[in-house]
Amino acid sequence: MFLKTMVVGPIGTNCYLVGCQETKEGAVIDPGAEGERILAAAREAGLKIRYIINTHGHIDHIGANGAIKNATGAAILIHRDDAPFLTEPGRNLSVLMGTRVSSPGADRLLQEGDTITVGRTITLTVIHTPGHTPGGICLQGEGLIFTGDTLFAGSIGRTDFPGGSFNQLLNSIKEKLFVLDDELEIYPGHGPASTIGAERADNPFFT
Repeated sequence: MFLKTMVVGPIGTNCYLVGCQETKEGAVIDPGAEGERILAAAREAGLKIRYIINTHGHIDHIGANGAIKNATGAAILIHRDDAPFLTEPGRNLSVLMGTRVSSPGADRLLQEGDTITVGRTITLTVIHTPGHTPGGICLQGEGLIFTGDTLFAGSIGRTDFPGGSFNQLLNSIKEKLFVLDDELEIYPGHGPASTIGAERADNPFFT
């Protein structure tokens, strides 16, 4: 798998560019800003972007959806419970940042257990992990998991925005993520990478 991490936007969102080495099909996970920079990285890697996948609907994870979709025709994928965030600035928090940003609507609504196939070599399985938002998801692939704003290295996502729930987030992590293999690498929505084992052992919200 081709994997590139790009830190984009004013609050340092991790945007991930993944691609199949055989077919050169690719996907962008959480393009929060800097669409032209993301597109340039895809061109440099020789990838044709087929999907835009949002782990949730906040502005810092969807802000460049439109630019990338307009340039590539890629389909936008998001959990059904966060789909309204795409087109409603009040829900996606852009209003709180002093602007009104909307994304094109979803092309595919995701739910627990769905799979996303990129080329011949990449399959991402959707794990619904509500708590940061109602439709927050993680994406599990071979040896890794993209956790969005559900689980960070040494922390968890905020739950004080509308639709957030602290108890629900803790349950999502304990019941759906901490049951996974210790060696599984975590690629979060902000900050450095980690592993499931490290977070289960040392994350202060669970120790």
